[in-house]
Amino acid sequence: MLDEAHTSGLRLFSGFYEGEPDLVADLYGRTLLLTSYSDSPEVSSSLLSEAQEFYFSTLPWLDCIIQKQKTSNDQDWKRGKVTFGTSPAGEVLENGIRFALDLRMNQDASLYLDTRNLRTWLKENCRGQSVFNAFAYTGSLGVAALSGGAERVVQVDLNARFLDLARRSAMLNRLDLGRMKLRAADFFSEVGRFKQEDCLFDLALLDPPFFSVTQKGKVDLVAESARIINKIRPLIKHEGRLISINNALFLSGKDYMDSLQALCQDGYMEIETIIPIPQDFTGFAGTIVSKPPVDPTPFNHSTKIAILKVNRKDGRTI
Repeated sequence: MLDEAHTSGLRLFSGFYEGEPDLVADLYGRTLLLTSYSDSPEVSSSLLSEAQEFYFSTLPWLDCIIQKQKTSNDQDWKRGKVTFGTSPAGEVLENGIRFALDLRMNQDASLYLDTRNLRTWLKENCRGQSVFNAFAYTGSLGVAALSGGAERVVQVDLNARFLDLARRSAMLNRLDLGRMKLRAADFFSEVGRFKQEDCLFDLALLDPPFFSVTQKGKVDLVAESARIINKIRPLIKHEGRLISINNALFLSGKDYMDSLQALCQDGYMEIETIIPIPQDFTGFAGTIVSKPPVDPTPFNHSTKIAILKVNRKDGRTI
């Protein structure tokens, strides 16, 4: 998976599956991002230092290394500290699309590499379509759809700073910014506004945070994943698609699939397919030494992606 130009993004070590649950190593171009999940600052420091030494000797072409401590009370460590080099990678190339990065923007890395296969699907299946990307974060899914010829993409997230990366990604790919609308707004408010305006989309992307509460509503991916799907379903055209992503670690694949099948019992929605997570995240046959806390089957990872086909009672396509 390592390209000669070192412009891609991938997971080098998925510790939970591959033997050290407190460590993750991700590669963004020539920048290595090391993340510790240990509750102990001392353990984190030792683990990250050992990993940095190993990768620095194994990948001599690295020009920047960032260390993050996810459980630290120090915001600088949560966002990440540069421990080698000076300038982290500002973009990666994936499936012919350039995605802008800000690896220290917050505790996440600004581009979720585990949804790589979904971005490929969107690029291949969105030509001429209208797309609503809810909880867009930095908009990589919407940019993938736009690069595949989507006619209109609306990206919604509460944080305008996150959405600015979507704009930068579109500019890197010389995409038509007139076909992409960025709205820093609450999901529940935007859904209500679209309903009032009688606005429908060919495809809606639903990738909410694990748990979130605003003045307008609550998101709970374990207890109420069906409720959030039902909120957005009325915005989808007849025979359109809803892509639902649930990354709740302790929600089994069976329980999630059961909840989706329950939503489909009325005949107005059906499960079309599921999108697998790349093997650099799940571990390979020769590297897996531990199992997830709950079985994700029929999905292959706790990040569970399902594509649902929507059928409307009124048959509306516009």
